[in-house]
Parts: sequence; structure tokens; C-alpha cells
Amino acid sequence: MNDLPQPVAEIVDVLAAMPGAVAVVLGGSRALGSNDAASDWDLGLYYRGTVNLTALAARGTVFPPGSWGRIMNGGAWLRCGGEKVDVILRDLDVVEHWTRRAENGEFERDALLGYLAGIPTYSLTAELASCRVLRGDIPAAPFPPKLVASAPPTWCFCRSFSLDYARMHARRGNLAGATGQAAAAVMEEAHAILCERGQWVCNEKRLIETAGLVGLHARFAQVPTESASLVQWVDLVAEQLGVPKGEITPWK
Repeated sequence: MNDLPQPVAEIVDVLAAMPGAVAVVLGGSRALGSNDAASDWDLGLYYRGTVNLTALAARGTVFPPGSWGRIMNGGAWLRCGGEKVDVILRDLDVVEHWTRRAENGEFERDALLGYLAGIPTYSLTAELASCRVLRGDIPAAPFPPKLVASAPPTWCFCRSFSLDYARMHARRGNLAGATGQAAAAVMEEAHAILCERGQWVCNEKRLIETAGLVGLHARFAQVPTESASLVQWVDLVAEQLGVPKGEITPWK
């Protein structure tokens, strides 16, 4: 931990000393080496059973387990000296459950603020693979072969469903609805591509770039407002995503 600023290292010590703590990790851009001067510090606390966050309350805003949903769980937004530190809580029993499901090629999607396509439950496993362990120990997380086989068709189904709804909104002249559903389709296609590669991704922040879909940005910079043209625009998005023309949709 010698490369951590002293205030961040102190928080790591506080987290590691909490009853129930199993491991403290560094996540986000700093763990991946893609951080910049504006990046904050993302610390993950893996625990079992219960965890008492009282020791963090004096340093910022604390969100107890369960307050952010079953996947994100909870955490804290802290100011430590001059550093901004985000703490995320991970119940290791929950992480291991969804990791086993991922190993069997199974996952679910949860609605979560900040996510267009929803957060896949295997994101918990992706975090295991991308974080840097500072204290304790967590299991390794290679990309499961069964997930490589099962996830892309699921994501492609979601993509096509979103595009169909985008067309429906477009026919009604609903510009926000059409572009929103089309944007979700791009994210879903990106997930399909990365799962087919067997490449973990933890969130949507660099999802489009990592999947090689940056060419879609230009398409979204030219969204028409007239209904018929908007339907054609959605079709062009679908074509650029490689969706087969005349695709048979099972929900119709």
C-alpha cells in the first residue's frame, strides 16, 4: 500500500479492522491504471455476515448494506484529507452465489441508476477479476466458458427487443423514447460482444469503446425529429450494430 496517499491508507486500515471484513480492495480506474487527476479512490470492502459502518460516519455519507440494491449493496462517500474516497460494500456470500451462477452460464439483470442496459449479476465476478487486493484474500475470477456461450444470445435478444421498442417510439414521434431505447440497444450489443470475447467489464463507462462501437457516436449526433425519418434512423442503428435484416422476433 506504499503508493496510497496517507489518508486513503488510513481508511484501508479502518475497513480491514471492521468485524466481518474479509478483504479490502482497490477498484475502478486506479486499479486498472486508467485514472487521471480527477479520479477518486474506489475501495471495496468484502465482508461476511454483518458489518458496522459507524467508524465511517464521521468522514462522510454512509449507506448501509442493502440500500443500493442486491448487487451494488451499499457503501460510503467520504472525504479523507484532500482525497475523495468511495467505499463499496460487497457481501462475499452474495458475490460467491452469483459467481457460481456465472460459472454455470447464468445471470440476471437489475435496474440500477446510471445504467442504460441494467447491471448484470456477473458484474460482481468481474470486480473480483479487475480489483487490486490491499488486505485479505478473495477468489480468482476467470471468465467462465459457459458464460461465453450463453450470455451473447441473451444480450442480443435484449438488443433486438430494445430496437423494436425504439421503432415503436419513432413511429409515434417520441424522440426521447426512440433514442433512449436505441442507446440501450448499443449497450446491450456491446455486452454481447465482450461476453463473446470472454472479457470482463464492470460498468458501462467505457463499454462502447471497449466493444469497438465508437462509430455509433456519429449516428447519435444526427438524430432526425420527423417520425418517418426517425424510424429509418433506428434501422440504420440496427444495421450498424450488425442486426440481421428481417430478423424474426419471438415476442411478436
